[in-house]
Amino acid sequence: MREPTFLILASVADQPLHGYGIIQAVAELSDGHVNLRAGTLYGALERLAEQGHIEVDREEVVEGRLRRYYRITDSGAGALASEIERLRRNAAAAEKRLSKRPKLSFGGAA
Repeated sequence: MREPTFLILASVADQPLHGYGIIQAVAELSDGHVNLRAGTLYGALERLAEQGHIEVDREEVVEGRLRRYYRITDSGAGALASEIERLRRNAAAAEKRLSKRPKLSFGGAA
């Protein structure tokens, strides 16, 4: 799963959000490292809906514009949980290898 997809699913894991809300949540979840553009977001939302991972929760008109809210499905929650576990395993394996790295001493002092 690509990082933007992971973050989109994570952003709607606890509550339905509209597009701009998802963009804000993704930026917050990633500490500002991932900034989705609207085109990227809506393409990803379409793919996630086709896969059955998200669905439209409701629609409302705000200032003459349609605002669509998305929620995660059980399938999407399962996919997100699986990805979280995969990332945990990878992080643990990397941490284990890093801990075996020889320590370097500087200035001749040990």
